[in-house]
Amino acid sequence: MPRTTYFVRGKGSDLSVHLINPSDNSFGTAVITPRWLFVLAAATPEVAGDPILVDESIEQVNPETIKPGDIVGVSVHTGNALRGYAVGRMARARGAWVVYGGIHATLFPEECLEIGEAHAVVKGDGDIAWGNVVRDCIAAGSPSMGLAESTRIYEGGRIQGNEFLAGRWDLMNRDHYMWASVQTIRGCPKHCSFCSVWRTDGQQPRQRKFQSVIDEIVNLRRIGFRFIALADDNFYPVTLTDLRLAREQNNEARIAELTAIRNERFELMDELSKLPKDMVFFTQITMEAGEDTEYLDAMKRANIKGALVGVEAVTPEGLKAVFKDWNYSGDALAKQLQTFKQHGVHVLGSFIFGLPTDKPATFDATVAMALKAGVTFAQFVMMTPFPGTVDFGRWEKEQAKNPTVIDGVPITRYWLIPTESRPKMFTPHPTMSSGEISERTQKVWDKFYDWPAIWERSACTPNLKARVAFMFLSKLYRQMYAGTGISTDSARKKKSKAWARWTAAQCHKLFVAKPMPELGFPDWTRRVPTQRSAPALISIGKM
Repeated sequence: MPRTTYFVRGKGSDLSVHLINPSDNSFGTAVITPRWLFVLAAATPEVAGDPILVDESIEQVNPETIKPGDIVGVSVHTGNALRGYAVGRMARARGAWVVYGGIHATLFPEECLEIGEAHAVVKGDGDIAWGNVVRDCIAAGSPSMGLAESTRIYEGGRIQGNEFLAGRWDLMNRDHYMWASVQTIRGCPKHCSFCSVWRTDGQQPRQRKFQSVIDEIVNLRRIGFRFIALADDNFYPVTLTDLRLAREQNNEARIAELTAIRNERFELMDELSKLPKDMVFFTQITMEAGEDTEYLDAMKRANIKGALVGVEAVTPEGLKAVFKDWNYSGDALAKQLQTFKQHGVHVLGSFIFGLPTDKPATFDATVAMALKAGVTFAQFVMMTPFPGTVDFGRWEKEQAKNPTVIDGVPITRYWLIPTESRPKMFTPHPTMSSGEISERTQKVWDKFYDWPAIWERSACTPNLKARVAFMFLSKLYRQMYAGTGISTDSARKKKSKAWARWTAAQCHKLFVAKPMPELGFPDWTRRVPTQRSAPALISIGKM
């Protein structure tokens, strides 16, 4: 299978720029495009030519393509940091410049310099900073000379929405991806204990102008993508409760700010509704959107047919443990999840196991709730303290009293522990072993994604072809993301990956769309801003 690599040299340039998305698992086909790869391609200065893009979730990088003097950008999150560092060290050994970015690099820049052998690290947004790094590397000449100590860490910061770049989708091989991705907003006003987004991307939503978003989506449909992930931290940045509280406080400035953000969301959805009707969008929102049926109806009209919703826990105790006690539990939770579906938005519910409040009965109760509530897809993850989160900080302090070390690595740096030695859980549970939690989590995945259950849920699709696609995608999703189900036995791992590769290839065929090069871009100069009245705020709050 051909690798996803592309390169056109810039005039007079002898170097190549490589952007690498590291992964230990290559499936030949990916569900969603790694957006950062194409955004940084757009941010690469023209003098460096078009970059080589390598997505290791498709095929791993070929070291021989990296030459002395090349510039290699590697984006790392906690899950792929170990592989990312290996790629960076390989590139440096071949005489290339090595630059890290991504959420993990933002949190641990010194680790990237030391373990990843980076010449430079970009913290925060890379839309602007990446270009500065490339120009500095070119000006410095040989990587052996390095960069000045003062410029080894680049502060990308948090740029405003009007500075967000569209991806260089002309550099993508569409045959390897089922869904494209477009971002409309960064940041999340919430403060969940298990999430680092509100600390790294901020709690102030930074919203991209809807005209820019629509233009990028039109470009993607023109080249043959009709399935688009709106890759936002939180597509629902302003809740009805936010507006109610601002009004109760007579905070006119806050009301105006929230109303402007909300109106922009509705304008975006109104424009999405005007795109070809075969387009399908998916996003990520908080549970509170279930109270806002006006918003859900707008999502339906915009063909946003699904959303990842962070349910996390089904009990009040569990929700309190993750600082998410604004979510519902019990029957109220089931009713609110059903509200999404009733208004045409299918839910991918996200649930966490291993919370200190969990009991053996929690697992059965969770899968029963997911089935009862009509959740279309679900993911069941084991509690992991991610860097930058409240949970991680609390755990790190506890570990300082009595450190645990595995293969010479403190467990609080678990991402540096070799995969074969890395435990499945890092924080001890008061009543269950990690093995028991892992086994029970696996059984939940198996029950939710058994064939009869998938077939029943597939009835939400419009025709037989779509129903078949739904079933294949459900099995693929379970195979790729049910991490607790992949055996540590290498032979079984190989067989599991081979099956996932085959399934991914079949799924891709079902998502293929005919390009629409004739689709025109909107003429924004003729558009009149939409006037909307403020939402009614009577009886807003928890049921």
